[in-house]
Amino acid sequence: MSDTKPTKQEMGRRGFMRLLGELSATAAVCSGAAAVALQNTPAAARTEAEFPAKGPVPGYDWTKHRWAFGVDTTRCIGCLRCVEACKVENNVPFNPNDYRTWVERYVYLEGEDKPRVDSQDDPVNIAAADIPTNYRFANRYKGDKVEKSFFVAKLCNHCENPPCVQVCPVGATYKTPDGVVLIDKNYCIGCRYCVQACPYGARYFNEETNTADKCTWCYHRITKGLKPACVEVCPVQGRIFGDLNDPGSEINEFIRTHRVRVLKPWTGNGPHVFYNEIDSEVS
Repeated sequence: MSDTKPTKQEMGRRGFMRLLGELSATAAVCSGAAAVALQNTPAAARTEAEFPAKGPVPGYDWTKHRWAFGVDTTRCIGCLRCVEACKVENNVPFNPNDYRTWVERYVYLEGEDKPRVDSQDDPVNIAAADIPTNYRFANRYKGDKVEKSFFVAKLCNHCENPPCVQVCPVGATYKTPDGVVLIDKNYCIGCRYCVQACPYGARYFNEETNTADKCTWCYHRITKGLKPACVEVCPVQGRIFGDLNDPGSEINEFIRTHRVRVLKPWTGNGPHVFYNEIDSEVS
């Protein structure tokens, strides 16, 4: 064996080749792990073609339904019973930051062209609540001349072309055959890409579960023939839910008898939440 020491160039070359070998080995391991993960992927996280033929619940055929939601802003009184019911029904953290559904207040004051908007993230409304885990609409316009005001309920739009599904790197966010966008929390890695991709602000990061979360239209209820919790508790029937495949459903009647529009139609997302009597400023 020669006692000649390797040059810096040779040492660099050897180190580079050793690095390539380590990367190749790592790639092989990752490739094998990915293959195993794909084999074990639940139906919920796969493509629509791989979904179970009938659906996740016995007696429920998700190929025969196409769900949609309606919001009648002429009825909403801003009582927030829907918000509270949603938190209880879906184990949403009881703090003033996390919501699957919320209500915004739009107020047009005399002499102003644009509405003033306040809602769940407004410190004044949070301070007006009887408990620090919620919010209430503060009586801040008591001394002003209000020309017009109304409340607008917000929630996940369960889009026809959901951008959140497109950006999810692990397939945790997916769309079911009946049109509902869900999150498989067993696969969510908490990257928050979907939170950023949603143009409606309908997603949040749940720090208790370290996963993304949002409205599911109470999928565990509607697949059993029940209404979403927020629809069930609304005292003025301002929230409407139903099956677009059923000509006699409440949602079809709402769309047929009202001048409805969706939020941000120019995005091409195809929202399935339809609003009655909202201004262009509502987005």
